[in-house]
Amino acid sequence: MTRLDLSRARPHDLGGQPAGPVDAAEHEPEPWHKLVTAMMYLLRDKCHLVRTDEMRRAIEDMPAEDYRRLGYFDKWAVGVSTLAVEKGLATPDEIAARAVAIARRAPSKEAAR
Repeated sequence: MTRLDLSRARPHDLGGQPAGPVDAAEHEPEPWHKLVTAMMYLLRDKCHLVRTDEMRRAIEDMPAEDYRRLGYFDKWAVGVSTLAVEKGLATPDEIAARAVAIARRAPSKEAAR
C-alpha cells in the first residue's frame, strides 16, 4: 500500500485524506451569501476586473487555520476582499467599515428564532 505524503500539502489539498460525511441537507442561504456571490460575479463577469484563477489563488493563500475554520462563503468573502485590496478598489479599513455597517443592518439569528 502506498503511503500518501502530506508533509508539504497546503490546506486545500484534501485529496486522499479521510473526511467526515458531507451534509447534503438543503438550507436557505443567508443574505450575505447572496451578496458575496453577486460581488464576485460583478467583478468577474460584468466588470472583468477579476479572473477565476485569481479568486482561487486568493482563497488558497489564506492562512491554514482560517482555511480550515471558515465555510464556503466565508472563503469567498475573504477572496473578494483580498482581490479588491490588491487591485486598489478598496482599502482594508474601507472593507472592515462596510462589513460593520452590513452586520448592523442584518437581523440577528436569535431574533429570527
